[in-house]
Amino acid sequence: MGEKTQIKIEGMSCNNCAAGIEKQLKNKGYHDVAVNFSNQELSCSLKENQSISNLISDIKKLGYSIKETEKNNYSLVEKLFFVSIIFTLPLFSHMFLPKTHILHNVLVQFVLCLPVYIIGVSYFGKSALNSIKNSMLNMDVLIFMGSSAAFFYSIYGWIGVPSEQMHDYMFFETAATIISLVLLGNVLEHRSVKQTTTAIKELSTIQQVTAKKEINGEVHEISFDEIQVNDILHIVSGDKVPTDGEIIWGECSIDESMITGENLPIYKTIKDNVIGGTILQSGSIKIVAQKIGKDTLLSKIINLVKDAQNNKPRIQRFGDKISGYFVPFVLIIALITFCISLFIFGLETKECVLRAISVLVISCPCAMGLATPTAVMVGIGRAAKQGILIKGGDTLERIAKIKSIAFDKTGTITTGKFKIKDLNILSGDQEYIETLIYSLEKHSSHPIAKSLCLRFKKNHDLLLENIKEEKGIGISGYINNDKYFIGTSRFLNNESKESDICILKNDSLIATILIEDEIKSGCDQVINQLNRNGYNTYLLSGDKKEKCETISETISFKDVYYEHLPKEKLIKIDKWKKSEPIAMVGDGINDAPALSASNVGISISNATHIAINSSDVILLNSKDLYQLPKLLKISKHTLLTIKQNLFWAFSYNIIAIPIAALGFIPTVYEISAPMWAALFMAFSDVMVIGNSIRLKYKKIF
Repeated sequence: MGEKTQIKIEGMSCNNCAAGIEKQLKNKGYHDVAVNFSNQELSCSLKENQSISNLISDIKKLGYSIKETEKNNYSLVEKLFFVSIIFTLPLFSHMFLPKTHILHNVLVQFVLCLPVYIIGVSYFGKSALNSIKNSMLNMDVLIFMGSSAAFFYSIYGWIGVPSEQMHDYMFFETAATIISLVLLGNVLEHRSVKQTTTAIKELSTIQQVTAKKEINGEVHEISFDEIQVNDILHIVSGDKVPTDGEIIWGECSIDESMITGENLPIYKTIKDNVIGGTILQSGSIKIVAQKIGKDTLLSKIINLVKDAQNNKPRIQRFGDKISGYFVPFVLIIALITFCISLFIFGLETKECVLRAISVLVISCPCAMGLATPTAVMVGIGRAAKQGILIKGGDTLERIAKIKSIAFDKTGTITTGKFKIKDLNILSGDQEYIETLIYSLEKHSSHPIAKSLCLRFKKNHDLLLENIKEEKGIGISGYINNDKYFIGTSRFLNNESKESDICILKNDSLIATILIEDEIKSGCDQVINQLNRNGYNTYLLSGDKKEKCETISETISFKDVYYEHLPKEKLIKIDKWKKSEPIAMVGDGINDAPALSASNVGISISNATHIAINSSDVILLNSKDLYQLPKLLKISKHTLLTIKQNLFWAFSYNIIAIPIAALGFIPTVYEISAPMWAALFMAFSDVMVIGNSIRLKYKKIF
């Protein structure tokens, strides 16, 4: 399977369009197809026999076009609206002018309406016909039928009715106004949706920098795209860091707030890593480029956010299912409205047509399609700006339902930067033992192992064979048929109970290590806040009882669980899940099973690769857990916004359609019912988007 391809699509008018594209492309053999109606973007995986040109061709065959870069900032729908409104305004104004005015001439009205109707056919009609062909009826079917009914009814009146009765059949202004108002609604929708996607745009603009590359002792300015791995780059105060790398000269203060959410500048010097897109506030440094292009942290963050926004929550699937039946339902209601009005109530044909057109035009499946994805985009985008990466819209929904949170200790509650309090050698040479510790622990990514490697780092190591790591227990290896082991001492006899780490040779104890760790700043406040907000908080650790109880003296967990192996953590999480939704916060390999099993797995930025892959959320600032309450609040408010949007969308259609069908939309100021219906419909989805945009600025923490 190839890499994911992302393409901007133009011409979609509602969520059913997106669903139709997904269905047809899947039938053509494309994989992982996801079409986001809100940001008009398609993502899919290409097989070896597929190319981007094939994909573009297949999209065009479905009646849609590929969106090119907007050099003048005007989209296709905006251009069409500007043209249509030029002809619609004079046509519309005739209703307020004397009967003798030239604009009352039928030929003039026809000439003014025709260009607008052609625009409607090209934009709505083409989409409507394709949706019918794909058996996924969309909103354009309703708009096209409503405007066409008004247009051809007017032509019939012009050609087939005596001149003295012709006025009763003239609805050219209705046809043109419907098309223009719906285009206006799409323009407002287009502009509003842009406001929901600003987070990705802001992240993307961070990458657009130049770099100062050292070549043969001289500094040359190059573009971001020209940077290669191992390039030496110069960065001075005020510059953006062009790519991920390691400092090889100098020291500085760096603002990483746009990546991690950390407000305070961070001091860095030689051997420290820097993140592309962050800003050098003071100092001068040289870095060696380590990761470029799509491999940088910022690029991965952008892709994670995009993928997350394409991921549908369960609540959206309900809305999508309803939308799939909505258009056929409205068509039936419109037909029933016409028949009842004509044959039962005996109304004039003119009135029957107006009521049927009003039903077609006033309905708005778009609002239901936009209700969830726009809120998800804003919620995930707002979280990203706080240094919180959420891997999917469904994750947001699950987070909002969390009742309990379990925390790993080492590296999560504590700093993971261990101090060696005591090395007690029972047998053997100290230099050899220290080299043995380094040689074994360098093969592990556990925080304790990293600290031991740093403390006992040597210029050489021992040649070990058959190295094996047991998660949560330790690591072993062989030298000349002798088995060496370093790991937790809690399973040994009493002689090691006062120690944390033991070193064994052929199952005989040769050394012990006592370590110290400190609690992360602000953890006690975060846990207390979670407790006050009604969450059940647990410490779920593999560490010793004494160490965990010491932590609990400072931090008020509801309960503390210690000396749990990865499998035991998994069992505990599975047990909790049966009674209430639970999140797991961890960072190590030993946490991966529990992270995967929990309703929501949350890892911190310095977590192991497997822990990050096993988690649903990544907290980019690992210094403390202050981002966790923000995550919970963002998710709750996002879910609330989705529910508000869906309530509005359903309520609007439930009320609006019967009002139109019963003829309760009056003609006011010469503006007919279908025109009012088009106006109401145009703004209904804008209301939904506006509520989603409100989430972007809403004070929630």
